[in-house]
Amino acid sequence: MVAPNGARKVKADHPQVPLDVGEIANVARDCADAGAGAIHYHVRDADGSHILDVGLYHEAIAELQRAVPEMHLQMTTETVGKYQPSDMRNIVRAVVPQGASVGVREMIPDGVPKPEDIAFYNWTLEASIQLQHICYGPEDVALLANLLDVTELERQGIWCLFVVGHYTGRISYPELLPPFLAELKNAEIDSDWAICAFATEEAACLKAAIAAGGKVRVGFENSIYMADGSIASDNAARVREAAKFMAEF
Repeated sequence: MVAPNGARKVKADHPQVPLDVGEIANVARDCADAGAGAIHYHVRDADGSHILDVGLYHEAIAELQRAVPEMHLQMTTETVGKYQPSDMRNIVRAVVPQGASVGVREMIPDGVPKPEDIAFYNWTLEASIQLQHICYGPEDVALLANLLDVTELERQGIWCLFVVGHYTGRISYPELLPPFLAELKNAEIDSDWAICAFATEEAACLKAAIAAGGKVRVGFENSIYMADGSIASDNAARVREAAKFMAEF
């Protein structure tokens, strides 16, 4: 999976960060050619800021379906400190996407699933929306297990993304991965899992995940660096390198 823009990076961070819908679609095509099977994307407003906007998401989906009909399209519901769980639920209900990422602790900040949470997750199942549950720490896997206990979602075939490290500078150590996997096993969740990691430590984490049977998400949302520490020319370069890592196992 490629995550080409995220919520925060702009052209000043790297000129190849895609901001408008046309740029996102073009990057998706390049990354599909490089080996990506899915895209996780954020839409931006006129000022380049992260936004959860129904119209922009519909526009992006239409462009992406034309550009990369073979890719899985995953919209984000990330709050970035400006949205609430109700906004996350409402945007997915309004867009009805093929796929969406949902931060478990963002949706359920107090750790207790509410009736509206249960109704939302059950509705996504009925609507055939492929959710990827974002887990920022092993404790989020435990929260996900609690959620599965009270919804109609099965413990098999769950999509998870483990966030190893943090964009603010918490280092992405490969040693952070095993606690996620241990919690998955403890919760008896059969997950199709992947990781994302950050900065120059990303490569080691990707290799550790692939060796453990996981998948990877790469792109400028997480890191603009190649494994040798150089700056990537574009998102497709990150995808090609990740594909090379996968081919080695």
